[in-house]
Amino acid sequence: SPQLLWHEKPYAGINGSGKHSNWGLNTDTGKNLYKPGKTEESQRDFFAFTAALTHATANYGDLIRCGVATARNDHRLGAQEAPPAIISLYTGELMEEHIKGIISGGPLFGYATEAQMLELGTGSVEAVERGLEDRNRTAPFPFCGNRYEFRAVGSSQNIAQPLTYLNAAVAEGCAKLSEKIEGGMDVRDAVAELYAENLHVIFNGDGYSDAWPVEAEKRGLLNLRDTPAALATFDAPKNKALFSSHGVFTSKEVDARKEIMLDEYSATLLMEAETALVMVHTGFLPACAADLKTYEGTGLAGNRPKAYSAVLAEATKLADLLEDVPEESQAKADYFGGTVKPQLEALRTAVDIAEELCEASKWPVPSYNEMLFHHISEDAYPTVEE
Repeated sequence: SPQLLWHEKPYAGINGSGKHSNWGLNTDTGKNLYKPGKTEESQRDFFAFTAALTHATANYGDLIRCGVATARNDHRLGAQEAPPAIISLYTGELMEEHIKGIISGGPLFGYATEAQMLELGTGSVEAVERGLEDRNRTAPFPFCGNRYEFRAVGSSQNIAQPLTYLNAAVAEGCAKLSEKIEGGMDVRDAVAELYAENLHVIFNGDGYSDAWPVEAEKRGLLNLRDTPAALATFDAPKNKALFSSHGVFTSKEVDARKEIMLDEYSATLLMEAETALVMVHTGFLPACAADLKTYEGTGLAGNRPKAYSAVLAEATKLADLLEDVPEESQAKADYFGGTVKPQLEALRTAVDIAEELCEASKWPVPSYNEMLFHHISEDAYPTVEE
């Protein structure tokens, strides 16, 4: 029967699974603050609250990254269809130009919201209507016409945690804008100043390109590649101050949450490593031994002895690493991410090579081909019962 997999990346090398959290803010009367609209008032509100969002992502990108930091999501972020681990804001080129105009002294109003026609370059197909801004699939936080979309959330995650961190950061952005206005600045000037301070977080290019991490570093944007690196920033003084000032978490609650997230990460990788060792010793090695036996005296074994021995060697290395796990939570997570995980991947590579050599009937688990395409072949070639 069909089964649902919540794992963010159940099959290596194949697109994984995530949540697109459509995010925005409405007033108590139902007004959408992230819909630009066509009036001066609606565009004023839109660009004011987008300025608050730029402050949030520019100054608390580490915290927003922590909200999506899990062992399983690490397989997905920055690979194939997933957004990069660098938190940036995608506005689209038209909006970015308008924001630069605001910084240069232009009005908040004037952002064109009319639909544009996309010419396809052929007379046989009519021009089609394109969205307000191009939906960049490589962006972690793009504008989508009447909302922003946080694309880094993992498929197995409850959205409460990542959105709690995001909302706290945006609240701080709103507070900064309010401080400027209450300090005597004109609304337009306050919005322009907030944009000028945080313009570096807006990126409308290719998030998959090799040039982006280099450019992001120049802009001062963090590239927290894995969960241990992200969670190391969670209890930074600025993050504790943010949570405390908005009544979200106390300092001790931040410490407790960090401890829990680190322990969950380490426990996940420990479970994966121990499961891998059980599979090797109770399934893969017996299959390899049985397969070798069929080649005794034939001279046809080829490189099977070497490949099968590599499985045992890599498994032994992994087992040895599990004997030296540190006690302290951050050190333990760093050890699992930086030492155990690479060895787990090395073992997996050795097993993959063995799978390609071992007789199919002896292999104890379904092959990639069987898992991914068996249902298709069954539908195409149904078994005829006598």
